[in-house]
Amino acid sequence: MSNKQIQWLMKVLQPEKTLGSLPGIATLTEGQLAALIGIDPELYRAELRVMRQNAKDAAIELLGDPSIGMLIDQLPLHKGAQIVVFGDSLTADPQSWAVIVAELLAARRPDDALAVTINAVPGETTTHGLVRIGESLARQPDWLIFFMGINDARTQEPSPTKTIVSREETARNLAEMRSRAAGECKAQRLWITPPAVNEEAVAVHWGLTRFGVGFRNSDVAQVAKNVRGLDDPVIDLFSTLGAPPAPELMMDDGLHLSLEGQKRIALEVLRGWSAR
Repeated sequence: MSNKQIQWLMKVLQPEKTLGSLPGIATLTEGQLAALIGIDPELYRAELRVMRQNAKDAAIELLGDPSIGMLIDQLPLHKGAQIVVFGDSLTADPQSWAVIVAELLAARRPDDALAVTINAVPGETTTHGLVRIGESLARQPDWLIFFMGINDARTQEPSPTKTIVSREETARNLAEMRSRAAGECKAQRLWITPPAVNEEAVAVHWGLTRFGVGFRNSDVAQVAKNVRGLDDPVIDLFSTLGAPPAPELMMDDGLHLSLEGQKRIALEVLRGWSAR
């Protein structure tokens, strides 16, 4: 198995998150988690260290640009602010944009004691999000950043006639999450639309095809439209990154983000968030 395949499995199959509701999951060691996804434990630990270091290095690189430091300074965050990021595999990635943003905040504004909680589970749809959003709301955060919906647009091959979650249900789920957030906590809200995919790469990827997974940008575009219709501040990655995004921003599955893609999203989030 190549390093690319190992990293893909580690990003997409995270049993500590996908099975997070099981009482004993928190007691599993990294070696046991590696066994659950069929990876040698030492290799798992080594790759995890690399990905975590990648996020730190990405933050250092971004901070080399003075304009990015200024964006961080302009973020509407008071001392001790609590930030919750709510999402799926695009955020659960060990070197995700959210991890990079957390590293940036810690490095640039250490005296502000800003806390970032990443509540993201690979493979989840907005329907799953409704099930577990209560935990995030109970934290009474100052900011809630939602980045969810790409999996609603998933189809099952070979001849799909619908998405996993219908367009109408996605709209209702998003509206319900927004309503709950508005009613159960005082957090300011920021939404991120899912980016487009590379349909051709998705269609031939060894991992996605094993599970019969397909994506069409026409469906992802509808999810993005639903997010934009929430009447909340939105960072529109679908429009900004293009359809499909530049190859260097994507992993070879055409769905998940490369480290460059995660860095780009971190930058887009800083730009959009600092303007609020």
